[in-house]
Parts: sequence; C-alpha cells; structure tokens
Amino acid sequence: MKPLHRPLAILLMLCLATAARAYDPAPVSDPEALGFSSSRLARIAAWQQTQVDAGAFSGAVAAIARNGRVAYLRAVGFRDRAKTIPLQPDAIFWIASMTKPVTSVAAMMLAEEGKLDLATPVHQYLPELKEMMVGVETTDPASGQSRLALEPQKQPMTVEDLLRHTSGLIYSDVDNKAVHKLYRESGLSDTGLARDGTLQAFVSRLARLPLAHQPGEVWEYGYSTDVLGRIIEVASGRPLDQFLDNRLFKPLGMVDTAFWVPPEKLARLIDPPVGAEIYPDRDVTKPTTLFSGGGGLVSTAADYLRFCQMLLNGGELDGVRILSPATVRRMTTNALPPAIRFAGGAATAIGPLGGSTFGLGFGIRSDAAWSGVPGSVGSFTWGGAWGTYFWVDPAEQLIAIQFIQVATGNFGRATFRNLTYGAFRVPDQGVPVSAIAPATIDQAALAGFEGTYRFASYSSRDKQEQVPSEFGGLGIVIAMQGGLLKVVSPIRDAPAAKAGIMSNDIITHLDDAATQGMTLNQALDKMRGPVDTKIRLRIARKGQDAPIELTIVRAVIRPQGAGADLQVAIKDGKLQIEASGTLPVLDFEKGAPITVVPMSSNEFFVDGGDRTRLAFLRDEVGKATGLALNPGPWQITGQRIN
Repeated sequence: MKPLHRPLAILLMLCLATAARAYDPAPVSDPEALGFSSSRLARIAAWQQTQVDAGAFSGAVAAIARNGRVAYLRAVGFRDRAKTIPLQPDAIFWIASMTKPVTSVAAMMLAEEGKLDLATPVHQYLPELKEMMVGVETTDPASGQSRLALEPQKQPMTVEDLLRHTSGLIYSDVDNKAVHKLYRESGLSDTGLARDGTLQAFVSRLARLPLAHQPGEVWEYGYSTDVLGRIIEVASGRPLDQFLDNRLFKPLGMVDTAFWVPPEKLARLIDPPVGAEIYPDRDVTKPTTLFSGGGGLVSTAADYLRFCQMLLNGGELDGVRILSPATVRRMTTNALPPAIRFAGGAATAIGPLGGSTFGLGFGIRSDAAWSGVPGSVGSFTWGGAWGTYFWVDPAEQLIAIQFIQVATGNFGRATFRNLTYGAFRVPDQGVPVSAIAPATIDQAALAGFEGTYRFASYSSRDKQEQVPSEFGGLGIVIAMQGGLLKVVSPIRDAPAAKAGIMSNDIITHLDDAATQGMTLNQALDKMRGPVDTKIRLRIARKGQDAPIELTIVRAVIRPQGAGADLQVAIKDGKLQIEASGTLPVLDFEKGAPITVVPMSSNEFFVDGGDRTRLAFLRDEVGKATGLALNPGPWQITGQRIN
C-alpha cells in the first residue's frame, strides 16, 4: 500500500479533527461532569409527567446543554392526544414564534453581506408600505366616545424597527384598542397567513391598515418578523424557505426544521392541542406557499439545540460560520432606546416589570431584581404560542429547550427554568463535610431553629446576580399607556392597596414631579425607596372630578420570583428540613424531609445528595432570623418568616 501524499494526509487529519469536535446531540452519560446533579435533572421529567397525568399536555421534550455538550435530552408522555403512542426525543413540533429568532439571524446574515441595511426605511425594500399611516385613538371627554385619527409617520419604519418590534405593526388579539379592532375586522388574523397565500400578498394586505404606534417609539409584539421575512426574500432574491434551508438549516445540520412536515416524517409530528383545528394556517402536514418568518417553522429539540449552540459559540458551529461574534453580540444586547414604551400582551414579559429588554430578535434578561425566573443577566430567550420555549445563558454556557404543545403558550416556562437552574451542583468548596465530626446540640437550641424560611431563589446560581430578596416600595403593578402612568393592579396587602389605590387609576404626580413625560423606569425608581419613608401620590380616577392626594409609606416588597420556602422542624430529637413551596430547593423536596447532621451550634450539612451545607443566622440576642445554604461564594439566604 502506497503512503498517503502529504496534502491528502493533512486533509484527512483535519476531517478527523473536525469530526471529533462535531456537536453531538446525544446526552452525556455523566451530567455531573457538566456541573449538574443527575437526580435533580430527573426532577424535570418527574414534573412533566405530573402535568401529562393531569391532562395539561400530552407530552414534552426537554434538552439542556452546557459547555458545548448535551447534559439532558428526554421525552415524557405521548405523541398523540389519545395517549397511545409514546413520545420520542426526536419528535417534531410546530415551534411558532421560536421562528422569529431564526428569521432574525437570516436577516443579519444579509446585513453582514451588505445586502440589507438595518437603518434603511422598510419602504425601500417594500414600497407598498411607504404610505402606511399611524392610528391615534382619542376619547371625547364629554361623550366618552373614542375615535381613530390617522396621522403620517414622523420617521419611517426601518429594518431595525422590524427586528426589535418597534415598527408599529401589531397582532390583533393582544388588546382591544381601535387599531387592534381594525386588524381583526380586516380578517388578517384569520386568513392573512393562510398557507396557500404568499408573503408578498400578506404584506400588501397589511399595508392597507394603520400602524398602532409611531415607528421607534413603542415596543409591541406583532407582524414585524413576518414583514422581515418578505424583506429577506426581496434582498436575497429567493423565497424565504429556500434561503433558510440553503443558508442556515443545511449548513447547521438542522435536518428536521422546515415550514412543513413531509409524509415520511409525519410519524414523528406531535398532535396539536385541542382546539387547534380552528387554525388552518397551522396545519403543518401540508405544503405552504406562505413562509411565515414570524411563526411558521417546525423543528426538533436537537435541531434547535444546534441553532442555539451556534449563537452561544459566537455565530459558528462545527467549523461553519453563520454570523460574526460582533453581530451575535449586537443581536443579544439591548437594542431599545431609553425612552421606549411597552404595549401589548407580551409587554408583561418585556419591559421593566418583566426584568427584560429586547435585542434584535431576542428577549434579554436585564434586571435580576424584577425578573420572575433565574438566570444570568444577558441571557436571551423566546417562546412559541403552543408552549415551545428556549433560553441561552452565556455566563453559564447553558442552553435549555422545552417543547410542548398546549393552548396556553407560556405554560410551565418558569417551572422548567427553575428546575434547570436548581439542577446545578454547588462546586467543591474544599474540605468535604463528611470529614467533619458531627456535633451535639441540646434540644432547646434545636427548637430555636424551627420555623419557615423563605428564599428569593430556588438555585444557588441566582447568587451570582446578587438578586435582592426585597426592596422598599408601594406594591403597584403599573404601565405607561399613551404617556400616562396607569395602575394595572395594586398588590394585595401592600401599602398602595391599603391606601386605596385602584386598578385603572392614573398617577399624575409622584411627590411634586409630574409623571407625564416620565419613562416607566423613571417612575419605578421614584416609587422605590427605603422602607418606612413616605411618598405623595396624586391620582386621577374615572368618575371623580377632583384629584386624589395620598401619602403612602413604603414597605418591604418582594420581587415576583420570590417564594421558595423551607420548613425546619424537630423529629425524634433531630432537625429535619423539607421544601414547603411548589418546587424543590437544592437537596430539599416537598414531602421528603431530610434529617441534617450538626457541625456546630448553628451549622449543619446533608449527609447525601449534593451535601448541602446550612448555617442559621442570628440577631444580636441570638434568635435565628435566617438560613444560609452553602455559605460562601454559592450562598443563597432565606429569611425566617415565622
């Protein structure tokens, strides 16, 4: 046998090296090597099974990767609603709005090639949108009747507005304002995205409706990414499905991602939820000519893992570069102007009260204090109408995906996210607690620890963000609507509710500062402050001519993600701890009390599992006031509430 020529040998070596580095969707046999506890990861499937048994959804696929390797990939439940066919990890789901990040990446590929300019007005690519007016709803104070006036755009809608949902384009079903009603009456929501249509025809129909907001001024979720898909067609000279398949799916090895499911793959398609038959545009078993960049794709967990890993790698996977690292950073950092207002149903997740902002195609966790879920600041995410959901946490090198099909789109997202971060192991901190000789504590001292301890987090990973467990405030859910600071709802038993604040009240002044012209962040900053300090509010209330003046004393307010409780009790002369909330906390689960081993007069450890260490905190008279889990850099602290 002749020896290989040197160039051929080098080529073969390169191919073998590339194969060795190739992204493998098969889960590793030892999740502990990736920093996870196998037993805690198993809680995800256990929780999903309870939901299948309760009829919440027929089945679920979850995938978790870290450091470029898959730690968890598992299916639970059934592929069909009749619950006769077990679901497999390679099941195909309609991913709905998880299509939007894919379309956004495609647009940025064209931007990098100089074929698309984000600052360019949309009408330069789609002339039919040039004359779109803006609908401004006003109310007659005397009659209470509203009317819709049309005004021209102050500045033209740009491609960047489409990417960040500041275009003024909306969905019809998220509000009941005049423009939303026009969208519904036009039939756009029922037939506009019919599978036998085209993106060109859809955009032409959309052009006959007004925008809901001036471009660049308001974030509201809507048809922006579908219009972006049409721009991709114009800029690339290809139908959107061909562009995505040739430029994105094939290079990334996303073999099951497309706008419909061919006959040979139908056996892997999960049944849609009950009631889905009223949406003919979502019948992904048939070919389509309208390629919805906002919500048309089907995919698998393994395929979407590859897409997310490319982003986490800075735009590259298995030697194939899709985007530059700089472009990925631009897409996954805040793209919204400081004075932006938030409107529509999705504004409960995007905006100050959701602890999130928006980049170019992704929601981004920006404020750990207000976010209702764990994760690093800078994590980016999105989900779909029937329950598909993903996020990428660059600080943890983490990707997590949950695919379900359920009528309530955001079902279980917070639970899945908490269980994922709760599965992280605490890194070795030196001397193993098992090497420490147990201490002896008298019964009276043990009794002083009994009670309930409340934590702001289910996971030690939140400690990296320094999430405050509480702050001084009024306890009001607010929104900025039409330049007015509106009370969405007062929080029960909080200072605002006790003072008589009501839903739909308009806050016109905070102390002596008029709220007209404030951003929502500015208003929130003014309402927060030290506990027991006072703030004056002037309120306008429908049906009352005179303004209402109130002085409210700030009190402790807990952020919405708080509420993980541990119950500490004595049994048979020993201290036992169990979770008493809806989710487990580190080693502790509901209904499974763990006897902890004393190390000193106020320190204990769990002899098993992740060997969680505990230290009770005391006040100046020695009373237990808190509980620290894993004292040190991974510490999370709970406050005693009774």
